[in-house]
Formats: sequence, C-alpha cells, structure tokens
Amino acid sequence: QVQLVESGGGLVQPGGSLKLSCAASGMSTSVNVMRWFRQAPGKERELVAFITPSGGTNYGDSMRGRFTICRDTAKSTVYLQMNRLKPEDTAVYYCKAVNHWGKGTLVTVSS
Repeated sequence: QVQLVESGGGLVQPGGSLKLSCAASGMSTSVNVMRWFRQAPGKERELVAFITPSGGTNYGDSMRGRFTICRDTAKSTVYLQMNRLKPEDTAVYYCKAVNHWGKGTLVTVSS
C-alpha cells in the first residue's frame, strides 16, 4: 500500500527557510513524478514543484528561484527546500505521486 508522509512544516518568520520532506512507502520515488502542492485557506490547491524520474524539475511561477525540489532515492524521500519565505507562502503543503496524496504539513510564515 502506497503511503506518503510529509513533515518539516512549522512557523517561520518572513525571509526564513524551511525544508519539507515527503517519505514514500510502497512505491519508488525514482520511477514516478513526485509533486508538491499547497493549499492556502480559502484558495484552490496549486502546484508548487515536481521532479521527474530523470531528475527534471519545474516550479510554480511564484516559487521559482526560492524553492528547490530534490530526491533521495535511497531514502525514498522527496524534499522541498523553501527559502526567502513570504507570508503568502502560508499553506498546507502536500506531496503527491500518481494518484496518492499525503495528509499534508502546515507551513505558517508570520512575524
């Protein structure tokens, strides 16, 4: 059974950094596109970043240059390094692979 478990969220001040993790079980992170989404209160869920099996990456417009997605295949874990965080980055961040979703981790950017 596929399971995705996100961690690493928390409260951070504007301009700060956080690193999220998505630990996958029951599947390989190296043969599937791994995606991070986020959903802010009252807003639709949006794509944050993805990484392909070949290592290609892409980002949402507002995240490009600040966020980095990477993968540790040996640990079956995908990471999202978030730098220069802004209050508008506040959201629940979800990991997705194929049709499987994690339960999310809350990121709050506030002073």
